[in-house]
Amino acid sequence: MDLFNRLQGILFNPKVTLKAISEKPIWIDALIILLIAWVLFSFIIAPYAQKDQLKILKNNDKLIERMGEDRFNEMIERAENPSQASIILRNLVLNPGGLLIGFLFSSLIILAMSRMFSTEGNYKQIFSAILHANFIDKILGNALRLVLILTRKSVMQTTTSLALFFPKLEMTSPTFIILSQIDFFQIWLFGILGYGLSSIFKIELKKALILSYTFWVLKSLLYIALGLLGAKYMG
Repeated sequence: MDLFNRLQGILFNPKVTLKAISEKPIWIDALIILLIAWVLFSFIIAPYAQKDQLKILKNNDKLIERMGEDRFNEMIERAENPSQASIILRNLVLNPGGLLIGFLFSSLIILAMSRMFSTEGNYKQIFSAILHANFIDKILGNALRLVLILTRKSVMQTTTSLALFFPKLEMTSPTFIILSQIDFFQIWLFGILGYGLSSIFKIELKKALILSYTFWVLKSLLYIALGLLGAKYMG
């Protein structure tokens, strides 16, 4: 099955597509497409993210008190005038590198969790299934997010989660941080991943969905904890 057929299969016939992928794991071309899409997305939104970051920092009196005015001004200077090397490093190395580590680590965790249900399946199969399921979020989801960002000229509060319905919430509020993890494309992604896990581990779809969404909940709780810590630091 070529890449185009796998891409449209994930959207319109995920059960059959992920069954074929589980039987013959293919991941190199899928990974390349995801990384390229992520790099392009990161580069396009970078100016808007920089503007939003500066707005948050400049209005944060508690952070000025904590850091001291001199250190704070130095940080603002770096944020306003990032070097070309730092921009390239962040968007070409750090961002895609972080995404790749996320895929690798997620596959490992799901493999470990799967042993409660089955002794079937291997790491390569799970990694391939996760990559293809992420076409939903990293390509389709980010395409919609990009349209919203370009329309609003801002990354702040641009979301495809439940937080979308509460536009007056502050980004650093606990409610926004929690609601932002209930993302519609993520829910779709992990539902589709259930088909792949069912085929890989030779288990009922119900058990596969429990496994898939349990991982999603654990991942979301981690991001909520990190988001609350970041909000606390920012005051």
